[in-house]
Amino acid sequence: MSHRPHPRPYDNVLATIGWTPLIRLNRVLDGARTPVFIKVESFNPGGSVKDRIGVAIIEAAEREGKLGPGGTVVEGTAGNTGVGLAIAAAVKGYRCVFAIPDKMSAEKIRMVQAFGAEVVVTPTVAPDDPDYYGNVAKRIAAETPGAVLANQFFNPINPQVHYETTGPEIWEQTEGRVTHFVGAPATGGTISGVARFLKEQNPEVQVVSGDPVGSIFAGYFATGEVSGAAPYKVEGVGNDKIPSTLDFELIDEFMAVSDRDAFHMARRLTREEGLFAGGSSGLIVHVAADLARRVDDPDACIVCMLTDTGERYLTKLYNDAWMKENRMLVPERVDARFLLSVKTVPSGGVVSVSPDTPVREVLETIARHNVSQVPIMEKGKATGSATEAALLTAALRDAAALDLPVTELAEEPFPILPPTTDLAALKQTLARRTPAVLIAEDGHIEGILTRHDLLEYLAQ
Repeated sequence: MSHRPHPRPYDNVLATIGWTPLIRLNRVLDGARTPVFIKVESFNPGGSVKDRIGVAIIEAAEREGKLGPGGTVVEGTAGNTGVGLAIAAAVKGYRCVFAIPDKMSAEKIRMVQAFGAEVVVTPTVAPDDPDYYGNVAKRIAAETPGAVLANQFFNPINPQVHYETTGPEIWEQTEGRVTHFVGAPATGGTISGVARFLKEQNPEVQVVSGDPVGSIFAGYFATGEVSGAAPYKVEGVGNDKIPSTLDFELIDEFMAVSDRDAFHMARRLTREEGLFAGGSSGLIVHVAADLARRVDDPDACIVCMLTDTGERYLTKLYNDAWMKENRMLVPERVDARFLLSVKTVPSGGVVSVSPDTPVREVLETIARHNVSQVPIMEKGKATGSATEAALLTAALRDAAALDLPVTELAEEPFPILPPTTDLAALKQTLARRTPAVLIAEDGHIEGILTRHDLLEYLAQ
C-alpha cells in the first residue's frame, strides 16, 4: 500500500477521531448500477460515529465553564455515545456515569465499563416514566456536584460537529460528486449536520433516512403527528420521542425497515464486503441498496454511514441461536423446514381430524385454531382433507351434513413434500388448486404449510 494515512504521531488518541475512509460497496448491491460508498465510522478509536460527539460535547462544556477538574460526565445512552464520552473522559481525567436501557447489548455495557465508566441499567419503559434512561440520567446529573449532562438528544453541539467534520469529509472524499446521503437518526445529529453541510454545497443533494419499524420518526415525517412507538430490536437508531437535534426539514424521504432486513444486511456486509457492521449499519445499507436500484444511474453517487462495529453485537445479530429465537435468521436457501420454523404453529403441531369426526366438530376445530383447512388423518397417515369453505357450502345446502362423518365430504389429501423442498417448488405447488401441503420426513409429518403461511413470509 502506497498511501500514508498517519504520517506523524499524535498527542493523544482523541486526535485520531474523524477522517474515516469512504469505501465502495459491491456485492451487497446485487448488481445495482448506481455507485454506493460507505463512510466507515468503525475506524474511529471507539469504533463508532459517536466518538465525534463525545469529545466535542466534553470540550464544549469545558469552554463554557460547566466542566472542570474532578467533574463528572453523565448521560443516558444506548451505548456508543457512552463509549465516545468515556474515551474523551479517560484522556481528560473525568468521571463518567451512564444510564443505559436493558435492551442494549452486553458488549456495549462492558465496553464503557472497560473505560472506567459507571453504568446504571434501566428498564425499557416509556419516556414519561421516572425510570426511563434519559430521566435517570437527568436525576443523576442534578444530584451529583460538578456534573454535566451530555444531553445528546437536545445538545446543539451534536449536529454541529457533523456539520463541521463529517459533512466536509464526505464532500472532499467524493470531490463534490455526492448526490444522495443515507443515514438513520436516533438523536438525528449525524444526518442533520451532514445534510445541512451537503445541501449548502449543493441544494440538489437528496437526504434519505432509514427508520426501524416501531420507531416514530417515519410516521411523524409523513403525517406531522407522533404515533405510538412499538418494540424493535435494532439498537442505536429510531426513537420513541422527537429530539431537538433532528431537523426533519433537511430530510427528503424516510423508509421504514424491519429488524430482519436490517440484521440480514449487516451480516451480508460482514460476509460479502468484509465490513464488520452492527444492525443500524445494516438498516442504513438496506435503504441505500433500495435507493441505488430506484435511482439506477451510474453517474449518481450515494454515500451512507457504517455507524459502528459488529463486535458489539456478537451475542445478538451474529449469534445464530439468538437470531433463530427471534425468528430472524434467513438462510441462503429458504426451504420448507425453515418456513415451518418461522410460521405461527398452532398448539400441538398439525391440527388434524379423524375420518369419523362429525362435520360439526370439524368446523368447531377449524374455528378454534383459526385455520381454514385440516388434513384428515388415520393412524398417522393422511387419508383426505377438509376445507372450511367446502364444509360450510355443504351445510348450507343441507343442515344434515353437519352430522355426517367428515370422510363423506372429504377432498383429496394435501400433497406431501420433504422438508428440503425449496421456496420455488412450494410456490408452484400452492399456486395450483391445493390450499396446503404437508411436510414429512421418513413417514413422519412435521408440519403443514398453507397459502397464507407462504404469503405471510413473502410479505415480510
